[in-house]
Amino acid sequence: MGTRTTPATSTAPAAARPGGPAGSPRSLRWVTITLAFACGASVANLYYAQPLLSLISHAFNVGQGTATTVVTVTQVGYALGLALLLPLGDLLENRRLASRTLLLTAVALAVAAFAPNLWIFLAVSAMVGVTSVVAQILIPLAAHLAPPESRGKVVGQVTSGLLLGVMLARSVSSFAAAAWGWRSIYAISAVMMLLTSLALAKLLPVRQPVHTARYGALLASVVRLGRSEPVLIRRALTQACLFGAFTAYWTAVSYELIGRHHLSQTGVAVFALVGAAGAASAPVAGRLGDAGHGTTVRACALVLGLVSMLVAGLGVSNLFALALGGVLLDFAVQSHQVLSQRDIYALRPDARARINSLYMTSVFLGGAASSAATGAVLAAWGWSGVTVMAGALIAVGLVIWIAERMTWGRAPDTVPQALAD
Repeated sequence: MGTRTTPATSTAPAAARPGGPAGSPRSLRWVTITLAFACGASVANLYYAQPLLSLISHAFNVGQGTATTVVTVTQVGYALGLALLLPLGDLLENRRLASRTLLLTAVALAVAAFAPNLWIFLAVSAMVGVTSVVAQILIPLAAHLAPPESRGKVVGQVTSGLLLGVMLARSVSSFAAAAWGWRSIYAISAVMMLLTSLALAKLLPVRQPVHTARYGALLASVVRLGRSEPVLIRRALTQACLFGAFTAYWTAVSYELIGRHHLSQTGVAVFALVGAAGAASAPVAGRLGDAGHGTTVRACALVLGLVSMLVAGLGVSNLFALALGGVLLDFAVQSHQVLSQRDIYALRPDARARINSLYMTSVFLGGAASSAATGAVLAAWGWSGVTVMAGALIAVGLVIWIAERMTWGRAPDTVPQALAD
């Protein structure tokens, strides 16, 4: 991509640009709702397959371990998209980038709905993962649009939409599979991505970044950000551990629900709904972060994650305990995510897309590695082995938090004001 100049007006808030104002509280609220829905609808594509793995293994006549690679491939694709596409949010006009990327997602989903064999299905699953990074393009856009004093709140609200998409995806795909077959969710989502693309193009304000660097230089700057911002690395590694535990739980739990508890696909869908309760933690965590309690709440989230795996591991024979463990884990992962993103977005306001690229790439590589290991751990040691692995990952995140506090002392709960807007 060649060098280009950008009008000086592009440094103004996106609200002032053509495409719809977002400066008033009311207009910002509608933009926030649009962003939240688009984030949830796009990121849901990463999770539709998790409760369908048994059906997919039967449809393509492969074992459970092989079917689990669908989750791994999708998350690896998402990590690649985060690394290669997300930095474009600091280079290209955000509204156009998001809406056009979703058109590619729609095409990939349509092919997945009719894939004749596992290999084609895996290939388009990777493409779905790559293009679903739209959610992470839109969250930094929300941070740009929000005033500094309410940035945590707005990012939390948009993230709530994303997290509802994550949580409801499993239930929606299970209900669709029970009603119309497991392939139906991919056709439904293809239509939804097309409509979401049109909605973004119509409703979002224009935001043209001020950067004029070439694409290669932009990617190189991501590496430099990692070297120069230790807070970014610590938040990324800790969230990668939490997300690895989250992925392990939700990848393996469908086998337990069907095998141990003899639930139908509809029963799995109802069970997955309990996870949606965790999305309520995102705006609460954002407000606590705005109030200066981020460090304490992140520690509480990590401890809550450990408790969740203890409950889920010991209570596997009790469906209520299994569900409670999932809810607690969701609360932990989502609270830590909002607070971590709040911190890293304040580091370099001019580089939020690249910061988010490095952060989320690390997180999803952790999730992909965990999902790849989950199949083998489940086969060798069963559900107990999965919860022990997930608990160990969370413990690593807690060690990082403790090491940070010991190294830096009682640092403020917020990023230094000099680095914020």
